[in-house]
Order: sequence, then structure tokens, then C-alpha cells
Amino acid sequence: TAETELEVVEGMQFDRGYLSPYFVTNADKMVAELEDVYILLHEKKLSNLQAMLPILEAVVQTSKPLLIISEDVEGEALATLVVNKLRGGLKIAAVKAPG
Repeated sequence: TAETELEVVEGMQFDRGYLSPYFVTNADKMVAELEDVYILLHEKKLSNLQAMLPILEAVVQTSKPLLIISEDVEGEALATLVVNKLRGGLKIAAVKAPG
């Protein structure tokens, strides 16, 4: 007989993972765990954050984490996010969009 099952899991997981090990929040598990997070979806590659600076500054003021999901984050954009994460000013992780 065929049986149907439904499993409900809180949270979300990405197959590709974070774009930099500097986004890790749990060093034992080597994962980036963010709670009560803002999510920014971007359909293209991010190589420069100039247009996003107002968004990043607004997120910093809230003290909430930010998850960026885009085709890719590279170069100056990735370096800027990592530096701000390391300085403690921005709780952030960036991942490549699934698909």
C-alpha cells in the first residue's frame, strides 16, 4: 500500500552553504545559524554594495541579522560583508541561490 507522510521542520537549509567561512556562527558544527533574520533576495551577482548601503545601514540599526541570497556575492561586495561581520557591526551571512 502507498503511504503519504508529511514532515514539518522549522527553519531552512541550503545545499550550497555560505559563501565565506567567516559567516560561520557555530564553529563546532561549521554552520551559519541566524534567528529572526531579515532576508534580502537578489536575482543577479553582487560585486559592489554601493546601491545596497542604505539597506545595510538600516539593518545595522535594528541589530537583527541579515541573510543575503543571490546568484553570487564576489569581490568587493563579499570583502565588505566579511569585514563588517568580523568587526561585529553586522550579523550577516550570504549564500548562493538554489537552482
